[in-house]
Parts: sequence; structure tokens; C-alpha cells
Amino acid sequence: MAEVLSSSAASHDFRVHFQCISCSAYFNSGIKINTIFAKNRGFGMVAIAEGSIRISKPRISETYSLWKSIEVKSSWEMSNKVARSLEFESVCEEGKMPNLDENEEGISEKQILPPWGSLCDQDLEVQNHNLDDRSRISIRTTYDETENEIFYLEERNEEKLSKRLLRLSRSNKVRSALALYRSMKLSSLLPTSHACNSLLSCLLRNRKLDDALKIFEFMKSTEIITGHTYTLILKAVADIRNCDEALSMFEEAERDDKSKKYMDTIVYNTMISMFAKTNKWVQAERIWRSLQDNSQVGTLVTYRLLVCIFVRCGQNELAFDAYHEMVQNGLGPCDDSMQAIIGACAREGKWDMALNVLESMLNSEIKPSFIACNALINSLGKAGKVELAFKVYGLMKSLGYEPDAYTWNSLIGALNRANQHADALRLFESIRKEQSSVLNTHIYNTCLMSCQRLGLWDRAMQLLWQMEGSGFPVSVTSYNLVIGACEAARKPKVALQVYEHMVQQKLSPDVFTLLSLIRCCIWGSFWYEVEEILNSAPNGSLYNAAIQGMCLRSKTDLARKMYVKMREIGLKPDGKTRALMLQNLRKR
Repeated sequence: MAEVLSSSAASHDFRVHFQCISCSAYFNSGIKINTIFAKNRGFGMVAIAEGSIRISKPRISETYSLWKSIEVKSSWEMSNKVARSLEFESVCEEGKMPNLDENEEGISEKQILPPWGSLCDQDLEVQNHNLDDRSRISIRTTYDETENEIFYLEERNEEKLSKRLLRLSRSNKVRSALALYRSMKLSSLLPTSHACNSLLSCLLRNRKLDDALKIFEFMKSTEIITGHTYTLILKAVADIRNCDEALSMFEEAERDDKSKKYMDTIVYNTMISMFAKTNKWVQAERIWRSLQDNSQVGTLVTYRLLVCIFVRCGQNELAFDAYHEMVQNGLGPCDDSMQAIIGACAREGKWDMALNVLESMLNSEIKPSFIACNALINSLGKAGKVELAFKVYGLMKSLGYEPDAYTWNSLIGALNRANQHADALRLFESIRKEQSSVLNTHIYNTCLMSCQRLGLWDRAMQLLWQMEGSGFPVSVTSYNLVIGACEAARKPKVALQVYEHMVQQKLSPDVFTLLSLIRCCIWGSFWYEVEEILNSAPNGSLYNAAIQGMCLRSKTDLARKMYVKMREIGLKPDGKTRALMLQNLRKR
């Protein structure tokens, strides 16, 4: 209940005291009070000689708030006139407001105050309501409740205020932290870099990028900016807006000599990281070259990002350059970069470099991944380094990895490239007996290649039937290898049977199928079949192969006939065909 003063008590002193560490308000009727009110979306503050008070839009703060409805009725007020009411909000340093009891030193929730309605004019909304013998005035600011909210600071020590700002930011008290920052700025007090960076982090956690950019510009102008500041802002701009805008900010800072000195390696890593996420290797390389030009030294994170993005994007040479630079700078490669480099070496055929990287991993007690071991075995196999490939296979087994279809296919392929085709077939048989579940079409095709090289047409036929019986998809490549084995063994009839079976399976032969078939038929003197194949699929390569085979078998008349027909349908003979035809014409 509001206390009603008699007219004789109107001149007595009265005081409303809201206990708070950082702010307090004293009012005395006998003291001349200097008031300032910021209009037109100004500071939203009433500054008083002995203390401070904020007038803001009524709200319930998450951390602290105090709402008091104060009814004032003095003797100079006429009956049935307005009893004025103020809505106050007081913020203390720790973000909590002590509970006020009516019995504490005579201070109750409702205290007697003089009328303050004259303080506010344009920015206050006055609502009159007749409540029996009183009316109330509700005072509200017309601007956003957190915009330009400031405190009157009794504390003038920048270090203490910076610590207070740091605590509020870490507690994620965005509104209070912003208000304290603005109050310091208005009072020409400079927060520390650490406090401002913490405030930036708080704002960006709450996705208040616009406020963060304003503080960023203030830090630049006062030269309290750091590399960590740039890292926070660039990452936030890339996440909330886009990478291109972050790149523009980065390039602008690089052009500015004052800002450039704050761009440390971590800032460059941040830029490389944001482009690595989207596999934009061109921009990542650009940032890397900029880092080198500015005499910055990359870290392990720098080179790990570079190597991985270059390998993912197929830029293996750039990945090798980044890896060599990392080694030259005396940095021990990390697990990710080593695995990526081994994969790049496998694709580029640099088995020696891949082997050195594997040894480095073992010396650093880094366990190579299963994929890295497979990639190295495949690289060694392609180079025909059978012994080294099987050594890596033994290492993989010792590391606890079980070989899969890729491993076995790489090892069988290594034996084929080393012309150890019989060993390849024996290895296949052992796999089929012990681990038949890992067999697939690729392994069968690799074994068919061994049969082709050895001319084992019957073994090739057997493998083909096994593939079809096991339900594996049999491709044109598989049939080509079987026909090639028949060609090597000079079994034209069997080759034609395989070809007919292939057509029955609704598979269309390619050029390699027909070339092998023509060569088989020529060796078997199946001239009619050769002509049928040429008529069904007129092709320059097929005609050249047929004419050359006929000349070698002394079928010059048939060769000339095919040559004339070839020129009539517009196909061009190659050099070897023309030379053979000239020789035969002279003999005639």
C-alpha cells in the first residue's frame, strides 16, 4: 500500500534506495536534481547527480529485474487527480537483486516519491485510467528494450570493469554485457582486448552478428584488436552469411597495413578450414600462398587441412607440395595427412614415396589405417613390386586387419604384372577354398587375365561358368578375356561359341570383342565369319585387322576385296594396311 503524506509532510526528506553493488538511486526533495533524458531513441536513461536510474520497456530479465509500482499522493495533489506510478528496473553487478521486505528499515515495495511525469515527454506513453480516486500513468520507452541501454558507472577503473564485462560475457548475459560495454564506451573507458573478445564470443553464440561487427569496428579503431578477434568474426561471417563475404573481409584486412600485423597463422587456418568444408581448393591454395608471402609459418593444422582438401579434390601435386613443406618446417605429419598422402601416392604411382610415408608412420608409432595399407599394396602391385606388396600384406595382418576383396585383387594383380600368372591362379584357388565370401567380379576378371596370358582357354571357360553359377554379374569384359584366352590358344570354334553365348545373354559386343574374334577366325580360316562380322559392325580398326590378317595368311585377293570395300564405305586404312596392299600389288 502506498503511504499517503499529509500536506505538512510534503517538504520532508524522503528516499527510495534500491540496494545494488553497481548502481543506486537517491532522491531528496530538498536537493536540486539534475535530470537528463535521451529522446528520440536515445540512451533510455535518467542520470541523477548522486546515482543512476534506467527507464526502459518493462520486462522480466532472465538474470535480474525489479519491478516496483510506486504510488505517489501528496498534499498538493487535488482529490480525484492522478496518482503517478513509475516502473523501475535496477541492475546490479552480480546480476541479482536482493529481496526487499517491508520490515527492512522501513523500506517496502511501495515508497513515496514525488511526481516525475515531467521528466518524460515524447518517448513516454501515458495511459490514464480512473481507478476510484486515482489514475495511473504507465511509462514505457518506445524503442527496443536492449538498444542503447547503458548504466551510470560509479566504478571508473577500466581493469575492474573489463573483468566485470568478462564475467557477464562468460555467463552468456548478453543484454547486461552489451549495456556495460556501451556505458564504458560512452564514459571514454576502454575495455581490454580479452574482455571485448569474450563479448564477441557471447554475441556470436547468440547469432547477434550485427552487434558483433559494431564492436569489431570499435576494436579496430581503438587498436585493441587481436588475431583471435579476426578468427571469431571471419568464422561467424562465413557461417551466418557466406564464405565469399568472409574472404572479402580477409582480403581487405590484408591490404590494410595496420590490420595486417594482427593476421596470425590461426586466422589463415580459419580461412583454409572454411574452404576445406566445401572443397574449394582454389581458394584454399590462394590463402596458403598468401600465408607464405606474408612470412607466416604454417602449423600442423595448416598442412593437415591443405593435404586433405587437395587429395579429396584430386590435386595430388599440390598435396605433395604441402606435405614436403610440412616436413621441411620440421613438423611431424599427423595421422590424417599421412593417410591422405599414401592414397595420393597410390593414384600417382609414387610407390616409393608412399612406402617412406608408411615407415614414418611406424617410426612415429602411428597405426596405419586399413585403407592406407590397401592403397599401398595396390600401388606396389601396379609397379610390379610383388615382394614389397606381400610384405605390406604381412604388416597389415600383424596390425590386426583382415584382407578384403580389394586386398586380394591387388595381390593377384601384382603377380600378373610380374608375369607370375600361374602363382596368381594358385593364390586365387587358395582364396576360393578358404575365403570364398570375399570373391567378386573383379577378382574373377583378374584371374581370367592370367588365363588369357597363359592361353588356358579351358580354365577361363571354367571360371566363366563359376561366375554365372555364383550369380556374379558377368560383363562384356569377362567375355572378352575368355575370347582372348581362346585366341591365345587358337581355338576359334570355342571363341565363336562364347561369342554366341554372350549375345544370348543380351550383351552387346564392343570393338575389343570383335577384334579378338576376327583374329581368331583368321587363324582358323573362318573367312565367311570374318566377313559377317565386318558387315555387322563396319569399323576402320576391324577392317585394318582383317586385311592385315588376310595378307599374313596369303589371302591377297580377299584382302584386296576388303580393301576396296573399306574405301567405298569411307573408312581410312592405317599405314600398315597401305604398306601391305602396296607389296601385294607389286607382286601381282
